Amino acid sequence: MSFVHLHTHSEFSLLDGANRIGDLVLKAKEHEMPALALTDHGCMFGSWSFHKAASREGLKPIIGMEAYVAPGDRRDRSKSRDRGRAYYHLVLLVRDRIGYKNLMKLSSIGYTEGFYHKPRVDREVLARHHEGIIVSSACLASEVARHLATDNWDGARETAEWYANVFDGRYYLEVQAHDSEGQAELNKKIFTLADELGLPVVATNDAHFLRPEDHEAHDILLCIGLGKDRDDPKRMRYDEGLYFKSTDEMTSRFPDRPDVIENTLKIADEVDLVFEKKYHLPEFPLPDRYSDPNEYLEQLALQRAKGRYGDPLPQEAQTRLDYEIGVIKGTGYAGYFLITQDFIQWARDQNIPVGPGRGSAAGSLVAYALGITNLDPLEFGLLFERFLNPERISMPDIDIDFCYERRGEVIEYTRQKYGERAVGQIITFGTMKSRAVVRDVGRTLGFEPSETDRIAKLIPNQPGRAFTVQEAVDNLKEVKELYESDNRHRQLFDYSITLEGLARHASVHAAGVVIAPGPLDDYVPVSVPPGKNGNDDSAMPVTQYDMTGLEEVGMLKMDFLGLKTLTVIHDAVEMVRARYGKLENPDTEEVYETVDDIPLNDRAVYEMLARGGTAGVFQFESNLANEKLRAMKCDRFEDLVATNALIRPGPLDSGMTDVYIDRKTGRKEVTYPHPDLENILESTHGVIVYQEQLMRIASELAGFTLGEADVLRKAVGKKISSLIKEELTKFVDRCVERGVDKLIAIELGTQIETFGRYGFNRSHSAAYSLISYHTAWLKAHYPAQFMAALLSSAIDNTDSVVKYIGACRDLPRYVPGLAESLEVLPPDLNESGWKFTVTESGQIRFGLGAVRGVGQAAVRSVLDARGNGRFTSLFEFLERIDIRSLNKRACEALIAAGSMDEFGARAQLLEGLDTAYGEVQARQLEIESGQGSLFGDTSSLPRAEPPLPEVPEWAEQDRLAHEKEALGFFISGHPLDRYRDVVQAFEPVSSNTLAEHAGHIVDLPCVVTAVVRQITRRDNSEWGKITVEDFHGTATVLAFRDVWQEHKDVLQQDAVVLLSGKVSSRERDEEDPPIFLDSARPLEELTGSGELSVQIELDFGSDVTEEAFEKAKRVLATHPGPSPVLVQVGLGNGVSAPHFRSRSLRVSANIETLQELRQLFGHGKVRLVRTTEPTSEFGAGR
Repeated sequence: MSFVHLHTHSEFSLLDGANRIGDLVLKAKEHEMPALALTDHGCMFGSWSFHKAASREGLKPIIGMEAYVAPGDRRDRSKSRDRGRAYYHLVLLVRDRIGYKNLMKLSSIGYTEGFYHKPRVDREVLARHHEGIIVSSACLASEVARHLATDNWDGARETAEWYANVFDGRYYLEVQAHDSEGQAELNKKIFTLADELGLPVVATNDAHFLRPEDHEAHDILLCIGLGKDRDDPKRMRYDEGLYFKSTDEMTSRFPDRPDVIENTLKIADEVDLVFEKKYHLPEFPLPDRYSDPNEYLEQLALQRAKGRYGDPLPQEAQTRLDYEIGVIKGTGYAGYFLITQDFIQWARDQNIPVGPGRGSAAGSLVAYALGITNLDPLEFGLLFERFLNPERISMPDIDIDFCYERRGEVIEYTRQKYGERAVGQIITFGTMKSRAVVRDVGRTLGFEPSETDRIAKLIPNQPGRAFTVQEAVDNLKEVKELYESDNRHRQLFDYSITLEGLARHASVHAAGVVIAPGPLDDYVPVSVPPGKNGNDDSAMPVTQYDMTGLEEVGMLKMDFLGLKTLTVIHDAVEMVRARYGKLENPDTEEVYETVDDIPLNDRAVYEMLARGGTAGVFQFESNLANEKLRAMKCDRFEDLVATNALIRPGPLDSGMTDVYIDRKTGRKEVTYPHPDLENILESTHGVIVYQEQLMRIASELAGFTLGEADVLRKAVGKKISSLIKEELTKFVDRCVERGVDKLIAIELGTQIETFGRYGFNRSHSAAYSLISYHTAWLKAHYPAQFMAALLSSAIDNTDSVVKYIGACRDLPRYVPGLAESLEVLPPDLNESGWKFTVTESGQIRFGLGAVRGVGQAAVRSVLDARGNGRFTSLFEFLERIDIRSLNKRACEALIAAGSMDEFGARAQLLEGLDTAYGEVQARQLEIESGQGSLFGDTSSLPRAEPPLPEVPEWAEQDRLAHEKEALGFFISGHPLDRYRDVVQAFEPVSSNTLAEHAGHIVDLPCVVTAVVRQITRRDNSEWGKITVEDFHGTATVLAFRDVWQEHKDVLQQDAVVLLSGKVSSRERDEEDPPIFLDSARPLEELTGSGELSVQIELDFGSDVTEEAFEKAKRVLATHPGPSPVLVQVGLGNGVSAPHFRSRSLRVSANIETLQELRQLFGHGKVRLVRTTEPTSEFGAGR
């Protein structure tokens, strides 16, 4: 005899099941069981993946759920009279397709209508959705069990009879094969009740973990879910027998009742649930004169294509359009395209920024014609088959970027158009990853948080080099030593290894949206967003299946992504239009209707990027991207597209990035594997960079259709060796058939296989490079507006604001023709808005929204009051605003940030705030109580404002400290300001790039903000922990023994210093590595030491006059000193050539020298650099 487990929990009984679905299926197969049920608590989260996994292994899957049943009405949030219980347990199993639909409804209703602690159903909905469902009475927490436990036999009979009547012939009483307290007694009573009522009985084991030895790990998991310590005597505990028992173990527990085992097989035999592959697309509402979506799509695409290409269409466009329409008609996806173009068109009509496209969708001319994408696939050589392959049909996948501030409006439009119940968000599951599981387990075992945090940080988790806990124990010396040190640590790691990777919680996908033809729960089970209780009618439903499950079910899903960069571009353009009335190129005076009309060949843009001016430029802000753009002498749009594809782990590791750069710059010869490939690889200098190039190679040399070529692309991308071998053999054979030399064909096959490790989607790279270019164009031509929009987008991120304020000061170094830095002014109540704005004089005014503690309601109150005129004093300001929206603490922050400087000194304002605030409150109370005057006239005799107290103004150090408290950084100044040129000479090392220099010695100019003296336990020696700050953020410096003793006098609070030391390379420090100090000295020593050189940069063909050089010689002679003078001549696109050093001239590297030289050559052309050996020398007279 065999047996089928009908009451089984997986990891999707979140934090109450330690079974992975794959392990459950394999264990059932190992025990030669014919079927298996999954019955997670209150949900169907794992149902689809379980059905798929079981079917794949030849096991009959039984989809089920252990439901929570409310004692009364599911909508009643009060507890029952039965000892205050909010729910009972009940096992529901799907018998057939109707049962599956009904279980989806029941599970969904539990969340959307019955949620109270748990997703609950009630008898009313069970009766309504009973068909096709098999029921068993469940565990000790069931309604029948609760009645029997208190010897309430009448209650037990009533309950069992109700279920037996509703689920006629499909209701079983349940006995369980474990030793939980009360279970043996309950089993006896269940048999008695069954005999009395003539009901069948079924045996289960309520399996929560896989093997007996997993009990302890599951116990830890339970503690994590309950938030309890393992040693807590009052917490819930599970019996050790709740594991996945074998048939023999189950039959041995009921030796006299073989029927309870046989009934599991009977139930399994009754189950007949098969899914057919079908797509569930909503119907797009067609205009009156159309009845066929294919016909309407064809006409709409043709009409809009003519708007793109002209009428009549060029032959190439017409041919491509006809081909794509044919494929779309054949696949039945016309509705998909119509739905997508509709909400995108609506967004554009509402002036909501929409991205040019992402992913492979940019390869479709139909998508381009309809405005779904904004990149011409013909111009950029993009392939439709990369998006929709007619030879391997699958649902299209179009992801769309919207302005992150207004993305919700587009989703709401979609909900209103297709029905609020038909549109939902998509669930995701947070898992217990290596570091997180160590912290969770450690907390339960009684470890201190600081201790588990230190241990967790020993486990690497960077992309491409993340370790599992097991890998860390096996391969990392420090972790292995901890594991072997004592039983306490061994337990921590053993339990973490067992639990790692399990689902921990449900959350909502950041961008995913699903649209159904009708109510979502007709097609998939739904839940509610985490934190919601199902009562909020406006809340979007959330699918219980994840993105992969939805795709396999056949639902229409797409990503509505919020992209801040689109908001930045939009805001910058709006500011440009508001100021100048139009968007134009200031150099050529060419006017553009939108940024999409801007030509992609603007020399100033590429010159800025080639100089390294990538701060704020989409996709290219990293030091790596900056370095590659400079190295390749970026001078065309194709360089941006290629760089987007090449600055990824695969190409970097393979060395192809450097090959591209060497060939592009002429350091290496451009070669092609075969003459026929020159046309395909010319734009990338003979290097295979894009997946589309691979497809074209297969088409050109092997005669593959582009559909076949896409199959080859997928094969090498999936890295399945058997599939790769099959496809590459076909490729080589067909190349040879078409006259290609076999050795060349084999070599190309090898290159294609290697390419699978790094090939990138050109469609996506080109589309995102277009956004990159637009940000760079705005930065190059309208830096103030662009940087104001950029700062506004980072208003809630202090580190980013600091970085971009620094970028404003550095603009003249990178932006051609910009002579002066862009100043960011402190906030001003009479000028600032919520966001950063550009002043009449072209400076950037700080946004009030970036002041800590000042929320939107407070700023709205300020702006509303300002509509009636400027504020003139602190008291008048407080009197005009709604002080209920702006509390005193927020006022203090506004004063400290400098927003009221025109009303008086900050120290005065802060000192007088209590009096002014109190007086305003008192006056407002008088008004509200009608006591403004004897006649109720609140505007009678005016009273004088309380004067500001006479107190000394803050010293600069105090002013900056208050600013930092209010804003998170300095705004009106910085302790390093007078050394800014010196600091820049040490770039790219800064506080926010230390992680990139792990294990290396660095020099860091900074100001000391805190010093803590420590004593070591080992030998009582003193050491120092120093906090330092530069223009980019803060860092920690550790100084030990002799180094500390030697330099502690220099390392005083507020000292401006140059630190040298090694950046920690310890795994636990990877997120915020400290510097181990070697030396420290005052920064001011550098300008008189000769360690810095004065460098003058000249563009090739520069129009600098002879007179300027003569004046420069006089300046240099007037400021003698020890610093060398360097001249560097650019190559026309901002890339530096070798530098020349004067043999005789030495100058003082002070601010006066630099300012006078900048007046002659331009602000961005003169800077300090670290003194190195020259490439060449020149005489003073040259």
